[in-house]
Amino acid sequence: MPDIPEQHQRHQPGREAAMEPRPDYAPRFPSSGRLAGKVALITGGDSGIGRACAVLFAREGADVAILYKEENEDAQETRRGIEAEGRKALLLAGDVGDEDFCTRAVEETVKIFGRLDVLVNNAAEQHPVDDITELPESQLERTFRTNVYGYFFMTKAALPHLKEGAAIVNTTSVTAYRGSEQLLDYSATRGAVLALTRSLSQALVDRGIRVNGVAPGPIWTPLIPASFDAEKVASFGKKQPMGRPGQPNEVASCHLFLACDDSSYMTGQVLHPNGGEAVGG
Repeated sequence: MPDIPEQHQRHQPGREAAMEPRPDYAPRFPSSGRLAGKVALITGGDSGIGRACAVLFAREGADVAILYKEENEDAQETRRGIEAEGRKALLLAGDVGDEDFCTRAVEETVKIFGRLDVLVNNAAEQHPVDDITELPESQLERTFRTNVYGYFFMTKAALPHLKEGAAIVNTTSVTAYRGSEQLLDYSATRGAVLALTRSLSQALVDRGIRVNGVAPGPIWTPLIPASFDAEKVASFGKKQPMGRPGQPNEVASCHLFLACDDSSYMTGQVLHPNGGEAVGG
């Protein structure tokens, strides 16, 4: 990808429309119908990895509901991408840290589309700090509410509608495995998602519902300029073995694999699109 110029966004969640260069979310290959007739619900689906998943899932035949907090311009571009693939889109704005909203979102998805086959828990936030003593309780609670509570709330709401053969895909992070000195609370939430993925896969295996995860490394999404200063953004991802950050469409293919029957003999597993970084577990 081209070099990233210095940039910073003061508001989180960030806006994809304001990024330079724009992340690449477009599907890279023709459809093989791997989600034909299915319905997917993706949190954080307005931009970044979530948008790439939404458009890719649509190309593979799914109608897609996306949840997002307030980024209406980004959400509308995602809608256009889904509809350009010939599928239906449903946009639902709200906070996944609010259990009532999660319940309403699932109910609205099933009401509009008639079913739910794939849940992608993807929405997240991160706030760097240089020292744990600088981490306020309000930030700790907020990060866990979005990144962990939201995954629990969405899963609880979706389960009554998921039938045998359904899939849950949780986005975690490379930081769940190797940590991050500046992203203390974020890394802790990603570790919690890893444990949730493994535990939930055991709890649901008898129901024929698979639960897997994706642990991206540095990916060029709105979360990056909204989290770090301009200088750090300009060097983002260059320390990876591949020497660059990944693009959202290089991650979405992992979510697709875990959402469809190609991964029918996998549950409780995590894929690692991270530019060549070796991590344990």
